[in-house]
Amino acid sequence: MSDPAFCSQRLSIRLLVGSLIAAVSFTALSSTFATSLRRSAIVHAVEQAKSSVVNIHGRKTVAADEQEGALKQVNGMGTGIVIDPRGYIVTNFHVVDGVKRVQVSMADGSTLVARLVANDPITDLAVIKIEAPQPMQTMNIGTSSDLMTGEEVIAIGNAYGYEHTVTRGIVSALHRTVEVGEGQEYADLIQTDASINPGNSGGPLLNIDGDLIGINVAVRVGAQGIGFAVPIDRALDVAAHLMDTEVRKTVTHGVEGKTIASPQKSEFLVTGVASGSAAEIAGVLPGDVVVDVAGVAVSRALDFERTLLDKRAGDELQLTVRRGGESHKLSLVLSNASVSERSVSELAWDVFGIRLTPTASSTFRRISTRYRGGLKVIGVRSDSPAAQQGIRYGDILVGMHKWETVSMDNVAFILESDVVRGNEPVKFYVLRGSETLFGHLQVSMRNQ
Repeated sequence: MSDPAFCSQRLSIRLLVGSLIAAVSFTALSSTFATSLRRSAIVHAVEQAKSSVVNIHGRKTVAADEQEGALKQVNGMGTGIVIDPRGYIVTNFHVVDGVKRVQVSMADGSTLVARLVANDPITDLAVIKIEAPQPMQTMNIGTSSDLMTGEEVIAIGNAYGYEHTVTRGIVSALHRTVEVGEGQEYADLIQTDASINPGNSGGPLLNIDGDLIGINVAVRVGAQGIGFAVPIDRALDVAAHLMDTEVRKTVTHGVEGKTIASPQKSEFLVTGVASGSAAEIAGVLPGDVVVDVAGVAVSRALDFERTLLDKRAGDELQLTVRRGGESHKLSLVLSNASVSERSVSELAWDVFGIRLTPTASSTFRRISTRYRGGLKVIGVRSDSPAAQQGIRYGDILVGMHKWETVSMDNVAFILESDVVRGNEPVKFYVLRGSETLFGHLQVSMRNQ
């Protein structure tokens, strides 16, 4: 027969051990539960986007407040977003405007010098390029077509020089028009209460899934808790135009198109094909939807331009297009602009500050029946006569002085005219939408 006292002692030991095991198990369970709560959607979003965000800094010359006409050197700072693994980055133009040596710092702490590829002062966007030692990570692209007031958003940026600062908030409003300075106005912006400070400019605005839905652009002076961002659908269309400037330095293709964005999917629609171009020879037609180029999926205009980077004249690319619900395989052999066209283009860039390209006849017919043709503006130099006169990317140059500008040969003739050689202001006419605008371009001293 067992001793009752001994049995009681053994039972107490079992209860104590059981309690200890239960306590340890509960602690482990609580720790696991706490960890899962800490790794929230915001943490995941930031982790997946962080490597695609860069910090931009450099010195620029600005007007001093103390004395009229005096200048001073200041430290500029901002943020950029990697849009191509080869080191192409989109940011705000005001971040790099006037900066002679643009420095880009990555998440790993390394710093490289960037060059300015192209810019659009109207939307305050620019594309810069660094020589990355290895392919860079790009972030997931969302859409701004289905944004909801009140939905949660995240901003990442170089706030006041504090690199990779993360803030959160909600979409406060959509389609805002904001005046941020004398004569400077932004239209159709996302308003958010995620803290956006000096240095955040050019950085990403993410949704809760970590998708890029805007590019932070402005802070309202004197306001607290109010920031603004360019909707990503619009921003990437501008970025595509800026990348097109880079592509056309080496090749021509003849495709004009636009992104059709929706919450379900985005598509790249061909809106025009230049007569006699590589695209026309390949059989590309207006209305085609480009599905892929050289095996790379295309869903936006930016994707299309990226597939052509680093390509050379004579390169043959296989295109898949959707036409009338059917898939077609086409072979596009890239061509090069003639030496004379390139020299005229560079001369127009130096003298007037505009980069031009022929406009597809089908596109021009939809724009105007009054003029025979025109040249599309695909670049505006920030310190140029064209910029001073308000010429924008996308304008169609239809005439200068008393001559039409249907082809680059027309521009070559004008550049050799007595008007330009005599440094006289040259009257210009551009189409912008349905309006014809005009002004006078002073010959740039860059060419003297």
